Amino acid sequence: MFTGIIEELGTIQRIKTQGNTLALDIKSKKVLEDINLGDSIAVNGVCLTVTDHNHDSFLMDVMPETFHSTSLSNLQQGSLVNLERAMSPNGRFGGHLISGHVDTIGQIVKRELKENAIYIDIQYPSKFSRFSLYKGSIAIDGTSLTIFGTTDNQLTVSIIPHTAKESILGMKKVGEKVNIEFDMIGKYVHSYFERNDHSKVKDSISIDLLKDNGFM
Repeated sequence: MFTGIIEELGTIQRIKTQGNTLALDIKSKKVLEDINLGDSIAVNGVCLTVTDHNHDSFLMDVMPETFHSTSLSNLQQGSLVNLERAMSPNGRFGGHLISGHVDTIGQIVKRELKENAIYIDIQYPSKFSRFSLYKGSIAIDGTSLTIFGTTDNQLTVSIIPHTAKESILGMKKVGEKVNIEFDMIGKYVHSYFERNDHSKVKDSISIDLLKDNGFM
């Protein structure tokens, strides 16, 4: 589980592509402080597993499903990536709950500077519009942000100078792709109501039932 507060920018030192799989060698500093084999680290919002590490880098494998469903396939040697270790139970929870399981890939269609903020319009498949909520939370390349505008297939987020400097989103240009993970709680609520017929529940509620359960 992650919070969407990026800890540092890592650099792809080496990348090995074999079919629809990747082996990433990522240079970093901060996330190496307490790294162990098997640890989960979010790379551009994608939860991956540490398979090896040394004093200045760590290795991670990308399987075919992740290759096809995220933007990691676009990485090259020298690419900067957002890094976040799995959240600690005794740490500050500054963003929102993020699983590291990307829902879809979006594309930046507009960037606009408004005083001290950068407004970014991102286009995505319309089938995910039900999860895009105005003023709701969203993770873009693993960065916890707030949705400030939404249509059937497009949303707008805003980033402050600090976020622009400390994450790759501030460097990305129109036409580049981003990983999108919609709010986890919103997805669970939507799934619950979609899978259950609540007309039966509604019909079964009565004054006597409410009294028996202490509501009146």
